[in-house]
Amino acid sequence: MKIAIISVSDKGQDLAVALKEKLDYDSTVIKTDLYHKNVRKYFPILFYEYDAIIAIMASGILIRSIAPLIESKVTDPAVLNVDDNGNFVISTLSGHLGGANKLTYKIADLIDATPVITTSTDVNNKLGIDVIAKDLYLSISDTKEILFFNKAILENEEITFTLNCDKNYDYLFDYLENVTLEMNVSFNYSDKVNTDEIHVQCGQHKLILKEKKIVVGIGCRRGKECEKIHEGLVKSISDLNIHKSRINMLASAEIKKDEQGILELSEKLNIPVNFVEIEKLKLFTSNDVARSEFVFSKFGIYGVCEPSALITAGFDSKLIYKKTSYDGVTISVAVSK
Repeated sequence: MKIAIISVSDKGQDLAVALKEKLDYDSTVIKTDLYHKNVRKYFPILFYEYDAIIAIMASGILIRSIAPLIESKVTDPAVLNVDDNGNFVISTLSGHLGGANKLTYKIADLIDATPVITTSTDVNNKLGIDVIAKDLYLSISDTKEILFFNKAILENEEITFTLNCDKNYDYLFDYLENVTLEMNVSFNYSDKVNTDEIHVQCGQHKLILKEKKIVVGIGCRRGKECEKIHEGLVKSISDLNIHKSRINMLASAEIKKDEQGILELSEKLNIPVNFVEIEKLKLFTSNDVARSEFVFSKFGIYGVCEPSALITAGFDSKLIYKKTSYDGVTISVAVSK
């Protein structure tokens, strides 16, 4: 998640600086940028360049600033409102698909504030269909149906999931078993459902949840054991609350194609690995990718795990876990659009 923090007062700016220092240690936060004052100038930029905006200011200023920019719950960024004293963190916009609700709890915990959530499913201890999609990295075929399904869930109507007979959906079962919110759900199985889809039905209303491609990028020292690489992968996906069965591919650079540790891990997890050609890595550019002069001096490329993951995930994919080191192993995670 790319986060912008914008403040208007000196006290708010101090809070923004302190918050950024904490977020910079979070591997699930790709970058955090600070902005101060001049909200009319900055908000139109922030709204389209960041996944989330944390506005440390009065709610009136925030609402008037974002009102002309709001378009859709599908595309709008998460917007949080924080007071200058850091007493309250309010999920203001895109609570579910944008991730504002979860980010609100994270920020409130970091600054010892009270989180404020107002979405109906959450306050009634119900699991929204859009929350499932967000948490499991699934796209929704018809976002106009979200309101109907969430109303049905609030009224405790049965929601039927139809799954492919031969697909491993452990990630879905694990999620539904462990989530604290409630949902009346049943399961059907059909070979007519694609293996990357979950068909959802309530009455005559239908939705298709389709898996986005999740790619774990791997870099490692020469000869690194499979167990050590596996440990780094497990720690990373644990931070993201991603089940192993939800990973679609592993990725690394072509120079690692004979690394037994990576090859053994691919076989162990039964997840294919893509070794990206050096020329593609040399041509790849992204402002979100860390640049290593050491790697460049040895291989002529500025990174392995992040660009490999992004290239493998496809055009317009994004990092959801920045390069993190685990004793000679580097892990990143990218997701397709």
